[in-house]
Amino acid sequence: MEKTIELPLFSSYEYNSNFYDELFSKNNEVREIYKTLFKLFSQYSVNEFNSLNERAKESFFNLGITFQVYGENSVQEKIFPFDLFPRIIEEKEWINIEKGVLQRSKALNHFLWDLYHDQKIIKQGIVPLDLISSSENFIEQMKGLDPPEGIYNHISGTDLIKHSDGNYYVLEDNIRCPSGVSYVVGNRTAVKHALFGIFNKYNTHRVVDYGANLLEIMESVKPKGVDNPVCVIITPGVYNSAYYEHSFLAKQMGIDLVEGRDLFVENDFVYKQTIYGPKKVDVIYRRIDDLFIDPLAFRPDSLLGVPGLFSVYQKGNVCLVNAPGTGVADDKAIYTYLPEIIKYYLDEDSILSNVHTYHCSRKNELSYVLENIDKLVIKPVDESGGYGISIGNKLTKAEIQKVRDTVKANPRKYIAQPIMSLSTHPTYIEETRSFEPRHVDLRTFTLLGKDKEYVLKGGLSRVALRKGNLIVNSSQGGGSKDTWVLKS
Repeated sequence: MEKTIELPLFSSYEYNSNFYDELFSKNNEVREIYKTLFKLFSQYSVNEFNSLNERAKESFFNLGITFQVYGENSVQEKIFPFDLFPRIIEEKEWINIEKGVLQRSKALNHFLWDLYHDQKIIKQGIVPLDLISSSENFIEQMKGLDPPEGIYNHISGTDLIKHSDGNYYVLEDNIRCPSGVSYVVGNRTAVKHALFGIFNKYNTHRVVDYGANLLEIMESVKPKGVDNPVCVIITPGVYNSAYYEHSFLAKQMGIDLVEGRDLFVENDFVYKQTIYGPKKVDVIYRRIDDLFIDPLAFRPDSLLGVPGLFSVYQKGNVCLVNAPGTGVADDKAIYTYLPEIIKYYLDEDSILSNVHTYHCSRKNELSYVLENIDKLVIKPVDESGGYGISIGNKLTKAEIQKVRDTVKANPRKYIAQPIMSLSTHPTYIEETRSFEPRHVDLRTFTLLGKDKEYVLKGGLSRVALRKGNLIVNSSQGGGSKDTWVLKS
């Protein structure tokens, strides 16, 4: 049943009881934590709010907050779409999220150590060997290697949704190179500029301290014998889709942003070129994929990496953040075993539930998936950015058959999940000049270091801007919102 809210900016807002609406409760009342914010927004005329919206877009343009979308024949740089109506999360709700994402990050770190050492979890039959041996992200050269302080996934991104039952579920874990944190800080800055004084009415946690915490984490995993570590971020360059984030984080931390050509290896150490001569580098936050970091160890055709870098890492003379080979643990097929992984290493039950997931490498589950594609979301296990996803109820019969054939040809590469009812949130739609419900998810950011752990209190709320769309990734036309975690 749908009900229409008759207010100027909300004249097109259709409350749909099939989804959990984060602004309106089922009895069609504004939820308590949003009442002050809703009252403020309701005071604006359409023209006034449109001006505020333009000011926010200007702010993003002036700050250079962009991302790149790769098409078949072109690359487009775009201003990151941003919605001014913030998402609010109560403190008690956040505490559970924070505990849950920390639990997952710690368990995955234990899992990675085990995979590259004794493989006890495989020998005991909890995780099947073929899932690991068939993973493109398992790096043989990492076997037996001890990363500084035993940390593999220094930075983790956990994607959550709020389902129609009001509970959070984890969609996936990202520990290769989770991106988007720069937009969290950019969103907060834009809201402060456009809605001056709004934070006097809400007591929210800060998000601007992420850079300081990341630097502290990086310094905590310095190589042995180093007192004052030199840290850098290595980027593939200006044409990378996340280049804005690379430069933003370097500025936030006050460290150099370098490319492979700026670094060199000599006598088993890494150095950066400076105007004062070579300077030794101790910790590298890499935004380059595993196989491109060192042409001598991996892909010989890579022009992005540093020849000899992996050898220095093997000798313990430099720390790489995140460690090479972490991608084997954020394989979506491994995600299906996370409850067992948490129980095995931490002796705890999962705080956050997974979305029920079918892995197509299991014969009985493959049969179910092939017969029910129209009711499922099909995802490749090793893609990111929303690429390769098929939502069954949006497909034609011909498209369903094409997906069926693709999955049958390589079952190991695909998982399937029920079509979840992502919560909706009021989002300003420029075409209608009013607020409409749009589906949202939440990416949290967790840091692990030596004797230190940190979860950014807010995360990135991503918005599927197209009506009815469930894919929130910016590469698929999604945007984002500022996310407020309230203090008690």
